[in-house]
Amino acid sequence: MKPVDSSSRAGSVAEAAERSGAKLRHVAIVALLLVIIAALAGVLPRWRQRTQLRAETRELAVQTVAVVCAEPGKAAAGLVLPAEVKPFLDAPIYARSSGYLTNWFVDIGGQVKEGDLLAEIDAPELRQELVRSKAELTQAEAALALAKITAERWSELLKTASVSDQEAAEKKADFELKSANVDAARATVRRLEELQSFSHVRAPFSGTITARGTDVGQLIVGGSGKELFHLTQTSTLRVYVRVPQMVARAVVPGQMAELTIPELPGRVFPAKVVRTSGAMSTDSRTLLAELQVDNPKNEILAGTYAQVRFPEANAECPLTLPSNTLLFRAEGTQVGVVRSDGKVELHKVTLGRDFGSTVEILQGVSTTDKVVLNPSDSLVSGTMVRVASAAPKSAPAGN
Repeated sequence: MKPVDSSSRAGSVAEAAERSGAKLRHVAIVALLLVIIAALAGVLPRWRQRTQLRAETRELAVQTVAVVCAEPGKAAAGLVLPAEVKPFLDAPIYARSSGYLTNWFVDIGGQVKEGDLLAEIDAPELRQELVRSKAELTQAEAALALAKITAERWSELLKTASVSDQEAAEKKADFELKSANVDAARATVRRLEELQSFSHVRAPFSGTITARGTDVGQLIVGGSGKELFHLTQTSTLRVYVRVPQMVARAVVPGQMAELTIPELPGRVFPAKVVRTSGAMSTDSRTLLAELQVDNPKNEILAGTYAQVRFPEANAECPLTLPSNTLLFRAEGTQVGVVRSDGKVELHKVTLGRDFGSTVEILQGVSTTDKVVLNPSDSLVSGTMVRVASAAPKSAPAGN
């Protein structure tokens, strides 16, 4: 039997031990990997859930809001206002002389020219007084002629010292007195002649007789205030409109407008602004404007109710916002405006007209501001919010 080498045996043992150690290391590594995998399989889902929960919490902590931008209200198609139509000239006609009406020549609706005879008044007392005044004028002229001759004669006698200076001065003064008496008598005659001419009642201008307040046989008392006729001129009409304060500056002289009458549907009459009162009425806060409209065919009756439309007189429309953007606080009416950094800033606003779904905003916001819709009562300045979508357009204001 062959003897075993001790060195070979020792090498075999060492190799076996090395292979055993390598296996143990592999097993340890695999076990460690399995432990790590198991740990990761248990920890990662929980970490992921916690991370997601924190993200969702942060997400829910920021309020999501819808916003809207303020826009100008819908402008009306021109300014339409009620108007009152009046004649261009309108005059009551009274009597200046007293007497009985003997005849009238024009009734209501009659067209007359300037100077046409309307009525005649019989004034016998005035006629007799004129006769007496003319006789007194004749007497005064005769006395003046005699005083003139006497004054001239005494002036010649004074040159020869036949009369005294006192007597000549008296005759000259008497001549001047008689001359003044003649002037007074002539003035009285002219006055009575003019009064007598008023016994013929004439039209002061061309137009239409709209009223007759007398008849044949009536006693007429001059200056009593009793109206005999009423005369109007309607070939051109005056139209008066009261313009509200908010659009008063848009109505100026020279501006054209359109006149419409309910009884004449479809008819539009051109009118022109000729003047304004230049001041607001303290009672109604309106500006009185006068327009003129031609009426050659008398299609428009004086005194008619009408409407005037100013196509170019559009007032600057205030901004409008939906009513559900308003916050009513002790500090006043406010709205929430979202800034570029996502924070809310409360703006105090001044309200105008309320149209129900929308309301006018006179002051406090601009067209670029993003205003929060349906704000919560707890909304305060500095609150971080998230805009849900692009700003929708606000509903236009009604007329």
